[in-house]
Amino acid sequence: MSAERVSGRQNDRVITVSTDGSCLRNPGGAIGWAWANHDGTHASGAVAAGTNQIAELMAVLEAITAHPGDEPLCIEADSQYAIKCASLWVHSWRRKGWRTASGSPVQNLELVQGIERAIAARPGPVTFVWVRGHQGDRFNERADELAGIAARAMRDGTYVPVPVAPLAPPVDVLF
Repeated sequence: MSAERVSGRQNDRVITVSTDGSCLRNPGGAIGWAWANHDGTHASGAVAAGTNQIAELMAVLEAITAHPGDEPLCIEADSQYAIKCASLWVHSWRRKGWRTASGSPVQNLELVQGIERAIAARPGPVTFVWVRGHQGDRFNERADELAGIAARAMRDGTYVPVPVAPLAPPVDVLF
């Protein structure tokens, strides 16, 4: 997929970003998250302990907040859990007072609600596409690599956080 593929509407630029999370010992090990924009930009981060599901959700949240524009944003992820949390289950969970179908509290509620708020605050639409992990998709592989590097750096005590600022809107240049 191209970072500037054309959607059903003319001249709509679609920003495509792959996300991934890494957990070195699930649960409780150091976790890393990453996103890799198909234009080559990327970001990653880590926390000392968590689960793979938390890492996957953090990657999605960070990708959305880093791309605040009105262009359509397509998130590619190998985590069906993260995709379904952000695009399917969130609606029924909200209606049920943040309870699952079985009546249990929603897991990772702060992240799920953060993703919901980030999508609502973003002027452009957000869609999700599942990609099979570890099957040669270069952007998924890059996000996986970056998440793993961040998690290992956290585990090894060498992690240095880098602030993630929203990307500047693209500039149209005429030649």
